[in-house]
Amino acid sequence: MGVLDQFSLKGKTAVVTGCNKGIGMGMAIGLAEAGADIVGVSATLELSGSKIEKEVTALGRRFKAYQADFSNRDSVYAFIKKAQAENPVIDILINNAGTIKRAPAAEHPDEYWDEVMAINLDSQFVLAREFGKLMVQRESGKIIFTCSLLTFQGGINVISYAASKGALGSVVKGMANEWAGKGVNVNGIAPGYIDTDNTKPLQADPERNKAILGRIPAGRWGTPQDFKGTVVLLASEAGSYINGTILTVDGGWMGR
Repeated sequence: MGVLDQFSLKGKTAVVTGCNKGIGMGMAIGLAEAGADIVGVSATLELSGSKIEKEVTALGRRFKAYQADFSNRDSVYAFIKKAQAENPVIDILINNAGTIKRAPAAEHPDEYWDEVMAINLDSQFVLAREFGKLMVQRESGKIIFTCSLLTFQGGINVISYAASKGALGSVVKGMANEWAGKGVNVNGIAPGYIDTDNTKPLQADPERNKAILGRIPAGRWGTPQDFKGTVVLLASEAGSYINGTILTVDGGWMGR
């Protein structure tokens, strides 16, 4: 197989959570450009006529839309049951959906903690376990988690988010340890400071924005398009010997 062929995802089906905007949309489009059909799911995704559906189908790929409330365990299981019934083989799972709540640690309420953990950690584990067990049976599959720079760092005023993403890094490594020898690659992508809805408060703060840009060697905020190549690498045969790794896409932030 030639090197370019190793990146092809023709004939593959990818579940992408949180695909209707930001990094998730960028990943879904990148996978479709590489040849994958997309099963998209988010809490607010339109079941027909969404922007991401139009982007994917314009590439000649199929798109199926689902809704799920990732803070609700019953909703997560209902999505899994329906998706597996309607898409018998899921080759790739992109566990991207997430949320963030900002408040100082001393004022961070239980409600923030519980919601962030349910969406960022609990639902992602359940999705990976349920889709992953079928991949293990087939001895073939790719699971990619959207981690964070706060998988490695503590952050400021986002204690629940940092805790959830730190734990997610351990999920990546733990699953990879068990499944790498069974044909299933489990890895993570850690975005740096990306121009998305989640970072609007930081971009709007002149001091924080200046400080952030001052530390990024690339000198700019990242964009969702910056994740296309990385996700295709990890989802394809080109990344077949990458296991338990969390790749930073951060413009050099972690190198400073």
